Amino acid sequence: MKTGNEIVQELPWKWGVQGKIFIIGGLGYMFDAWDVALNGFLTPLLAKDFGLTVGEKGLVATANLVGMAVGAVAWGTVADRLGRKRAFSLTLLVFALFSVLGALSPGYGVFLAFRFLAGVGLGGCIPVDYALVGEFSPSRLRGKILSAMDVWWPIGATLCGLVATLLEPADGNWRWMLTIMILPALLLFWVRRGIPESPIYLVRTGREREARAVIDDLVARTGAPVQPYSVAAPPAADGRRRGPRAAYDQLRLVWSFSPRVTSVAWLLFVVVMTVYYVALTWMPTILKDEGYSDVAAFGKTTLMTGVGVLGVLLSAWLVEVVGRKWVIGASAPLAAAALVAFAAALDVQTAALVWLGVFGFLIQLAVPVLYAYVSELYPTPIRASGFGWASSVSRAVTGFVPYIFGSLLRPAFGLTLTFTLLAAVTLAAVLWMAVGAPETKGRELDGAAETGDAGAGTPAEVRA
Repeated sequence: MKTGNEIVQELPWKWGVQGKIFIIGGLGYMFDAWDVALNGFLTPLLAKDFGLTVGEKGLVATANLVGMAVGAVAWGTVADRLGRKRAFSLTLLVFALFSVLGALSPGYGVFLAFRFLAGVGLGGCIPVDYALVGEFSPSRLRGKILSAMDVWWPIGATLCGLVATLLEPADGNWRWMLTIMILPALLLFWVRRGIPESPIYLVRTGREREARAVIDDLVARTGAPVQPYSVAAPPAADGRRRGPRAAYDQLRLVWSFSPRVTSVAWLLFVVVMTVYYVALTWMPTILKDEGYSDVAAFGKTTLMTGVGVLGVLLSAWLVEVVGRKWVIGASAPLAAAALVAFAAALDVQTAALVWLGVFGFLIQLAVPVLYAYVSELYPTPIRASGFGWASSVSRAVTGFVPYIFGSLLRPAFGLTLTFTLLAAVTLAAVLWMAVGAPETKGRELDGAAETGDAGAGTPAEVRA
């Protein structure tokens, strides 16, 4: 007899069923992209209004990204302890509240505080959305679906660029750039309330009646044949702590599951997202320093993000053809190398823009597959936390990178050498991935439970 998990993962894909969850989850991810991209457009405008130094300009992105780091851990823990649906609904509400307060900020310090708090709300979107969408997806299509989720990122970043370019001439432009996101975010929060809880999560937490109700509804709506299935008995009470200490407990489980796998996940997240966020945050300023107007600099940065849509679409095909590790291993170092070529060719505007487009394409080959890969490396009890901690660490590190890049690295080494250093670190990260973590192509979703370093020593709350 099949298990409830197997029934869910073998269902036919229907756009009116799993596709609805993919779209609603993806729209939340779009806001994450919009908000991160917005940091780059806000920086030169805030510098004018508040008379910011180079270091203070870097803190515009730092406050937001560090808030997202906190949010990724907090909401990932909520999703694993209290349910995907609850976290799925609340992240955007918190983001919308503090975004509107940020738009009303009377000064630079208050603005940074509200950008941090908005980041806390939005930081949960990626780990929670990927966990939920992945757990509703058929196993044979999961890699494509999770990779295709990232198409929402360049869409969000490109929409942000278009809106920023159009609003740049307006009075109070940066305030309007923040305000314009609020209404669609609140509407999406309301829509998310109708999404069911993950049946795989319900099974894992011993809520059999609820799990059967969701599974039976999915079977009926997808037209799959009705067949008997079993639902695992509720796991024994594990005495895990609630509240703030729960995040520490989840971190302990993530590392005890597999130190090797977790080190790969964290290093890949930190390095790949550092390369991308440096480009996204500083590109308008770099182009302005080269003599472009605000509108032109915003437009060229928008071109970089727009080309990424093509990269995501190709990644969704490649991920099931060559596997997760090959796509990341090839595209991430090549994307970093394209930034080196861009910096070296800055004196030749056409060549520099070509390399900027190449970077936008290649980085969006790497990022979608990275997200799909890391979400598949962990078993259900720690999936959102495993992804959330990796995302959180990357947001914490990349949160300080805009400040370090603008204040230290670029002035000391120049743009070309700084990007070369990033490329070298990227190559080292993918080499460690090659030997340190398994390929997840075609594996059952909880097949990752077999990769724990300790085998029988893997904690019982992970094996349950």
